[in-house]
Amino acid sequence: MARIAGEIRSGRLAPGARLPTEQELMAAMGVSRTVVREAVAALRAEGLVTTRQGSGAFVAADASRVPFRIDPDGLSSIGDVLEVMELRLAIEVEAAALAAERITPERLTPIARGEGAVNEDFAFHRVIAEASGNPRFAELLEYLGRHVIPRQSIRVAVSTPQEQRHYLMRIQKEHARIHEAIRDGHSAEARKAMRTHLTRSLQRYRRLAERQLPAG
Repeated sequence: MARIAGEIRSGRLAPGARLPTEQELMAAMGVSRTVVREAVAALRAEGLVTTRQGSGAFVAADASRVPFRIDPDGLSSIGDVLEVMELRLAIEVEAAALAAERITPERLTPIARGEGAVNEDFAFHRVIAEASGNPRFAELLEYLGRHVIPRQSIRVAVSTPQEQRHYLMRIQKEHARIHEAIRDGHSAEARKAMRTHLTRSLQRYRRLAERQLPAG
């Protein structure tokens, strides 16, 4: 399907053009019907094709307007993860400030529950995005954190038991500061506390990236 995607993006397959049938694709590619359907679904998710029941798949009219997407398979280095973490920082700092401005008892309760959830750091960040009152923050954060950042990378720079204990204690303290600022409605403090928290994570990844540089 990479070849079809390339032909669509290059314009060799014009908008509205009909894709080969499932049977034709199965024969041409030597794959099963399931594989073909999954590939067509992937093209549809990228905004490259549309499907019509009973008619087949067609090149989208606006295929050049591909929706924002980060391919998790493309995150092959710490540097790639750093880029996504920087994007998260920009989003979450403002989400924390908005959460403080718009906090209600109902929105605060999940944050308080997640304050000490160091084993699921991302859950804490997600409920803050939800508390911002803007569902787009939570949707984008869910996409970046759940589907892009590998879960095993969260503590990638924590190697020894002593380092892990220190890490968990620090995360708890930083979460507590963010929670307190949001609880008290202090948007500037919430923004500052979230920036400090995520900047330290970025620094940890950068140190790991430096360790991976070849000696020379």
